[in-house]
Amino acid sequence: MTELATFVDGPCTDDICGTGSTVGPGGDLYVTDSTNGRIQRINPWRGTVTTYADGLPLQIEGVIGGGVADIAFRGRTAYVLVNGVSEFWTELIGSPNAPAAEGIYRLDRVGPGTTRATLIADIYTWSEDNPPESPNFFIPGGFTYAMQPFRKGFLVTDGHHNRVLRVRLNGEISVFKDFAANVVPTGLERVGRTVLVGQAGPIPHTPETGRVVALWRGLVAPLASGAPLLVDVEIGPRHRGLYGLAQGDWPYEGQEGKEGFPAAPNTGHLMVSDRHGQFQSVVSGLDRPVSFEFIGKSAFVMTITGKVLRISGLGR
Repeated sequence: MTELATFVDGPCTDDICGTGSTVGPGGDLYVTDSTNGRIQRINPWRGTVTTYADGLPLQIEGVIGGGVADIAFRGRTAYVLVNGVSEFWTELIGSPNAPAAEGIYRLDRVGPGTTRATLIADIYTWSEDNPPESPNFFIPGGFTYAMQPFRKGFLVTDGHHNRVLRVRLNGEISVFKDFAANVVPTGLERVGRTVLVGQAGPIPHTPETGRVVALWRGLVAPLASGAPLLVDVEIGPRHRGLYGLAQGDWPYEGQEGKEGFPAAPNTGHLMVSDRHGQFQSVVSGLDRPVSFEFIGKSAFVMTITGKVLRISGLGR
């Protein structure tokens, strides 16, 4: 394991620099810098960092995990998922930040080094008008975490409303799967027609509730469990192996108002499922990882502190 790059240039809001990542059409890594409202592009071999897009809604101090949450591409066009920046939050926190829409924005190139963000789906407003099956929520519009390209649009996890939404490119939003239970869906992966969903489970996010399930034609099938605060899921090199990213031990049991807070530092794991559906640690001691991507036989892990780690020699 080596440190490939640091993609922030100063202190991060609430010590959270970003949460989402993807591999772009040219093979570079793209990561979210929520503090500065931008997307950073990283060469996966040299570690050079350049700004791909900026001017996006800024993370609000006191809203844990808000701002630019994730990024995904359709063709050569990038889309970003934004959360925790609406009027609900600016009024609740008393933030001086201007409120912004929460949902999916399309990034369009309008000149050399210039990108324009256009809202294509206001997920917060739709969710406020279409509440989940489970009544145990307090944020009217939910709190999204990750997005995954799916058919003519995206799938989006809402870790607060405990469901997966389907968002089409024309802005139409529908419920793909409502778990109707406190499972806290996080990362997404797609294998053909099957969708894999990571679940962190309810607080205190124990290994027993950190699992991956498969969604297929409305059915939910458990695949693997045993990951403390599972935040992402990927199929490994050569389409072999089910890997999960566990943020680690959650230290706030019994403390009110800590929903969404990260795990303890240096307790995270990159894990792989064995044939019995139990996650086993491949690399331990990661400092609050939030997402990861495979390029060849290397995993690129993004941490909450704005670092990208390269873990080589994976796969069979």
